[in-house]
Amino acid sequence: MTKITANLRALLAGVAIAAAPAAASAQEFINVLTGGTSGVYYPVGSALATLYGEKIPNVQAQVQSTKASVENLNLLQQGKGELALALGDSVKFAWEGNADAGFKAPLDKLRGVAAAYPNYIQIAATADSGIKVLADLKGKSLSVGAPKSGTELNTRAILEAAGMSYEDLGKVEYLPFAESVELQKNRQLDATVQSAGLGVASIKDLATSMPTTMVAVPADVVEKLGAPFVAGVIPAGTYEGQTEDVPTVAIMNFFVTSADVPEETVYQMTKVMFENLPTLVAAHKSAAGITLDTALNGMPLPLHPGAERYYKEVGLIK
Repeated sequence: MTKITANLRALLAGVAIAAAPAAASAQEFINVLTGGTSGVYYPVGSALATLYGEKIPNVQAQVQSTKASVENLNLLQQGKGELALALGDSVKFAWEGNADAGFKAPLDKLRGVAAAYPNYIQIAATADSGIKVLADLKGKSLSVGAPKSGTELNTRAILEAAGMSYEDLGKVEYLPFAESVELQKNRQLDATVQSAGLGVASIKDLATSMPTTMVAVPADVVEKLGAPFVAGVIPAGTYEGQTEDVPTVAIMNFFVTSADVPEETVYQMTKVMFENLPTLVAAHKSAAGITLDTALNGMPLPLHPGAERYYKEVGLIK
């Protein structure tokens, strides 16, 4: 072997060794888009991100707090997330391109992963506001959720079905859950609408801090709303001082991804989620509504091929 050949081999070996760690550490990123930190999306999304980081090889996962449904869906379309939670009506509006709902054009990259759990529209009023029924909101101050959030879209729909609008209110605040409750505790706000899983931390905080009334949404309003809304109940004892069941309206949440996310990644995300549901329930009890049996119920989007592959594997799709 000539000296030149030996030197060349040594050089190539050095290059290979230097390149090996880079190849071994090549990671895929999974960004889980959620909502405000005091809602339900965030703890469920955090638990998922942790699971993905632990159980999917060469994946670095993180959770991102956002303004929830509408922002999440727009971020997915822009390639700024791999998985998001969103309300069913927002998902439908996004796919259709409903400008009034915050979607200037159809979000054609959206793909379905799974139905999640139902959100309950929970209207919490301070007891001293005198608000007991939906009609009592007239002339009162109400936080309707972050602008163009799923909660805010729900609020508009409910008021319209009840023959009301924002113009009937004394004051409208566009605030996330925690900020709304802080205003109520400071006697600066009469009521807040929160579209979330039962037992949401923000309303628990309010109810333990001051006398609170959970406001009913009547059956005739639910009937006028129609699909994708359904009748729901906030069971007695969900919040401190709540002695009776409160009728309201519910709507399903969905896990959504983008067509640009690789099939294998979405397959793994779907598989890890359904194989570790107790971990999600431990993060928030609302996740008990996530089941394999209902994973495809009411899906308003085409399924991502990765999710479809998992459902075929477990026999949900023949």
